[in-house]
Formats: sequence, C-alpha cells, structure tokens
Amino acid sequence: MAGITNADFLIKVIPYGFDMVTLGGYNIDSPTINAGDKILKRGRSEFNIPKEEIFNHISEEVNKIKNFKKDILVSANLRSTTPDEIIKISKIPNLDVVEINCHCRQKELLAIDCGQNMLKRPDLKDFICEITENARSIVSVKIRANVPGVDTLKIAKLIDECGVDFIHVDAMNPGVPDADFDIISKISDEIDGFLIGNNSINNENQIKKMLNSGADGFSIGRSLINGSLDFKI
Repeated sequence: MAGITNADFLIKVIPYGFDMVTLGGYNIDSPTINAGDKILKRGRSEFNIPKEEIFNHISEEVNKIKNFKKDILVSANLRSTTPDEIIKISKIPNLDVVEINCHCRQKELLAIDCGQNMLKRPDLKDFICEITENARSIVSVKIRANVPGVDTLKIAKLIDECGVDFIHVDAMNPGVPDADFDIISKISDEIDGFLIGNNSINNENQIKKMLNSGADGFSIGRSLINGSLDFKI
C-alpha cells in the first residue's frame, strides 16, 4: 500500500517466509505525481517522490532489501499513464519485477484513467504489450476483480495474451467479507501465466482456499500492515 510498503517495512516482514516483496505503489509520471499530491493533501499516506528523483529512490530501496536478503525477489508497483516510465524503471539494477498498477481506486487516480480505471482503457493491451516487449525485468499486472463495467475474466485473458509473467488479482467481492474465490478459479482455467491471488488472506485456511481455487501463489497486505499475521508462510 502506498505510503507504507517501503524497504524498512518489507525487511521486517521478509522473515515470515515470503519469496517476493513489493515496494510501492509509486507514482512515476507527471499526471500520477500530481494526483499523489492531491491524495496527500486530503490526509492519506502516499509515496510521492519528485519525478527526477524516483529512479534513484526506488534503486536505493531495492538495494536496501537485497543487502538484507540477496535471493528474495523485489517488485515495484507502479502507477503511470504511459508505458515509457514503467519501462525506464524496469532498467533499475536488481529490481526483479515491475508491477503495472491496474488496481488502485483512489479518486484522484481514477480521474486520470489510472489505477483500476486502466481496465477500461481501450489501449490497455497495447499499453501492456509495449512494456512486456521492452522491459528489462519480469512484468506483473495487478488488477481488481469485479470493477463495475469491467469483465474481469475477459480482461485477465487480454493481459495474459500480452505475455506478462504474473497476473496479480485482488479478488475483491463487493458486499461480501471474503475473497471471490470463484473468479480466481475462472481466471485460472483461462490463462497460462502465473496467477497470484489476493484479498482476505489472514490465516492458513485462507491461503489453502486461495490455492485450492487455482491460484499459483498468494499475496498478503493488510494482515501484515495491521500486525495480525501470526504464522509463517
């Protein structure tokens, strides 16, 4: 989550047994940085680094993690209105994964067709394909399921066709206090890429449910942030 998941935080959670950690989300082009300023002004935590400093900032965060644990994969969740800035960040030495943020639902980012509104962009496939064809790192895309006006399964298949390495799905199920395991199962049946399931992972039983639904891996966010994770991965 923006404003929280920096290197210092991730170093604290690595010992739980994770094999990949994600920095960010970061705003990396002018429109998203301007949106980040607005988010900060209304009091929400946010990483909002000046554009001319963002490359070096992420590089320093990556190296801090790698110095702690060399063999862990490090990902950076990135918000950008164009592919170019994501491709630039993919060239950071030791950064293993760039994750395209098609997930955030902050109103300031939605207003510039970023975050989960990326899923509604007619050029989404071209956007992602340009990154997969030119990035120097592994490419992941994080999406939110069940966004109004978006066919989640259709979008997942489109992203998979772009040749991404990971599809990271927040299986949000509006009105239901649990993950949408059914959408995870349907996506798993339709794609070839590695599927990471997210949402409501707060105990070992929830991990089993996510993996049994067809996810190849899982991610944990809020349980780490609020300190309620009490088991090893």
